[in-house]
Amino acid sequence: MEWNKALLIHHLHAGKANRENTLGLVTGVLAPAIHELVVVRTDEPGEGEKLCRKRGEEFDVVFILGGDGTVHECVNGLASLQNPPQIGVLPGGTCNDFARSLGISPDAETAAQEMLAGRVIPVDVGRADDRVFTNFFGIGLISDTSQNINENLKGALGKVSYFISTLQTITRSDPFQYELEIDGERTTGEAVMIYAANGRFLGTNALPFAPDALQDGKLDVLIIHETGIPLLREVLSHKPEGEWQPRNESISYFKASTLKIKTDVPMPADTDGELYMETPAELSVLAGHLHFLTGAEE
Repeated sequence: MEWNKALLIHHLHAGKANRENTLGLVTGVLAPAIHELVVVRTDEPGEGEKLCRKRGEEFDVVFILGGDGTVHECVNGLASLQNPPQIGVLPGGTCNDFARSLGISPDAETAAQEMLAGRVIPVDVGRADDRVFTNFFGIGLISDTSQNINENLKGALGKVSYFISTLQTITRSDPFQYELEIDGERTTGEAVMIYAANGRFLGTNALPFAPDALQDGKLDVLIIHETGIPLLREVLSHKPEGEWQPRNESISYFKASTLKIKTDVPMPADTDGELYMETPAELSVLAGHLHFLTGAEE
């Protein structure tokens, strides 16, 4: 695969400590296949989104070297374009969950090599009000966990910090009242977490969703009604051969094209690991909206 003009975005503070070395490695792989390669470092929050919105249509492909937060930021710029470029995600963060959903190697240099020999696929993008997300939108336990992450620990231990934070949170997460409108049908209840997924991984763990989750035009929605490590274990360890049906009554699972979420009080929402939204929120799916390079085989 070759391109005439490409943009490679990397964030100053994103991901791994050897970022500069990784940048050199992926540039060395990609450069021979690109007539003009523009490399831009972003320094401030929101800079990648502005750059992608302003200049994205100049390029045949935009490579994003970073983690899920960097991807989230850039995709929010690219998704707004009338003619968005192809997108290549080069894993450079802590978990790289969206890259895993695309079947991309967790090693950035290997991922770049795969993209040169790979294919381009249309991928769904989730919408939450006027924002988009690639991996998930969640409230309750998931956003509590994000708030509790120790950034110093995250830098030192990587994904381990997510699990430590989860175990610290799961024993004290308070239930909340919710009202949902699922494809036009209304339901109410109590939960400790609502998780609407576009991708198939959380904290490097595979979720029990179908392999075509990124291309089915629907969100996979989990409602966890009460806390308990066995509940988390069922979600993170189950590998279904067919459509997943939870064994535990404290877990509800369904697919939805649209989802309106209201809670008894406004709650912070986690979108792809970023905390800046809150309920109420209206979710939908932009089916096949963006085209991503992938290392996954046919």
